[in-house]
Amino acid sequence: MKMEDIVIVSVDDHVVEPPDMFKGHLPESVEQPRVVETDEGAEIWVWGDTKSINIGLNAVVGRPKNEWGMEPMRFDQVRKATYDVDARVDDMNVNGVFASLCFGTFVKFAGKLFTDRAASDPKNAHRVLQAYNDWHIDEWCAAHPTRFIPLANIPQWDVDLAVEEVKRVEAKGCHAITFPDNPAAVGLPSLHDESWEPLWKICNDLRVVINCHIGTGYQPPYPSMASPIEAWITGMPISIANSAADWITLEAFQRYPDLKMALSEGGIGWVPYLLERADFTNRHHGAWTNKSYGSKKPSEIFREHVITCFIEDDVGLANRHLVGIDNICLEVDYPHSDCLWPTMPEGLWRSLESVPGGIPDAEIDQICYGNAIRHYRFDGVDRFGGREKCTVGALRKLGEGVDVEPVSLKGAAPRGYAPGKVVTSEDIIGQLQR
Repeated sequence: MKMEDIVIVSVDDHVVEPPDMFKGHLPESVEQPRVVETDEGAEIWVWGDTKSINIGLNAVVGRPKNEWGMEPMRFDQVRKATYDVDARVDDMNVNGVFASLCFGTFVKFAGKLFTDRAASDPKNAHRVLQAYNDWHIDEWCAAHPTRFIPLANIPQWDVDLAVEEVKRVEAKGCHAITFPDNPAAVGLPSLHDESWEPLWKICNDLRVVINCHIGTGYQPPYPSMASPIEAWITGMPISIANSAADWITLEAFQRYPDLKMALSEGGIGWVPYLLERADFTNRHHGAWTNKSYGSKKPSEIFREHVITCFIEDDVGLANRHLVGIDNICLEVDYPHSDCLWPTMPEGLWRSLESVPGGIPDAEIDQICYGNAIRHYRFDGVDRFGGREKCTVGALRKLGEGVDVEPVSLKGAAPRGYAPGKVVTSEDIIGQLQR
């Protein structure tokens, strides 16, 4: 197989919601999030007393890397494809990416904004959440139905409402929901609380994947205020290992064979050790911890129920069978700072070629798109005309003429720290608090 022959389906990308997204989904009389301009010139979402900003590292594709930062942004300071679905498909084509699952931005990756709103006005939170899902499924994804995998938010504050929303969106063709990697960390019941049982059951019965993005529950700490921000960025994906260890112990996995969850944006290189440690822990400590996995090992539970994904991961690919090759998927992370745009195929191919002895073509297909279309029940490849029309080479022909030159915004959005200075955790936290 050559690089041009790969088919890329990403199970972790992001959308910067357009300002008019609720038009046609909510009457003006309903209190709803709206984009307003601050005195400093930033455009932010405001919903009642809540303000939600789009920070720079969430939408930096198309900008020179030396201008990246965490400063608040305007829509005219980000690439159009971050919020315009037709332009997004152009950017997918030029990047050789066939299909994409997109998490929201201003509502937070697990829809925490809705849960926070529900504390004071649950009816309004529920109505706006449903309008958001309708926009995402009926507009964003439906504009190019062969190119997007729908993802829904659920009313996590009310399990009965959550079950009904899963049923509602599944009937619209959405087979994925977003959920905190550790709900207890955001004020919700623990994974192990029996109140979640109806949610586990409906997701099993309807084969709806529970997608847990890094940072949606457990928040990876900044090592210290003086630490270079690179330390935090390096450890961010691996931080979900703490939640992964908890999910492995979920007893619902033993009751529901079709219950699946995804560790979104978590990488895969660390997984073999976690599974080795989980098996050792149960073997060595099980006599006093009294934790049973039935007739299986913890590692077997993981490989049967947990979906993983990566951008470039040489170590993980070399150990792909220890990770669980049936559950490994790709992520592009567009338009975040880890995104390889417009060079995702080159980065992926370098990582695939790094494996000693190479990877069989059938396994490359499985990892790059086969697992994703199976787990998410996505038929876009067939509907688009078959594999040969979905390859990197075929898509890049469609993307000819798309401008990929970086656009400088120097001076338009000052960071607040000195050029050339090592950026620290304190610098970034200061930006977030502005």
